[in-house]
Amino acid sequence: MSLYAAQKLLFHLNRDAAVQARFRDDKAALLGDYELTAEEHDAFVAGDIGKLYVLGANGQLLMHFAALLCMPWADYIEAMREGVRRHGPVRAGIYAMTTSTDEKVAGV
Repeated sequence: MSLYAAQKLLFHLNRDAAVQARFRDDKAALLGDYELTAEEHDAFVAGDIGKLYVLGANGQLLMHFAALLCMPWADYIEAMREGVRRHGPVRAGIYAMTTSTDEKVAGV
């Protein structure tokens, strides 16, 4: 399973203090409970907000995960931008990019 499992983990991390404690204390065991792809797994281990964003994770869920990682708001926004620069366009989910990163959309 892919994006669904990653977003389910993010949801649990955002809402459940016990899951947050497991993430801090035994990340490997917690991640093993979710059917993550290798890329998703590695991004969670690294706390790579940008990679999770590119893989399709919802920004609302990522925002709270960034807070769990003690990431300031401006750094969170920049992490998503850096994710696109490093890993390419968002691949899946509601933020999937259907244009190139240098193409204007709706005049923007």
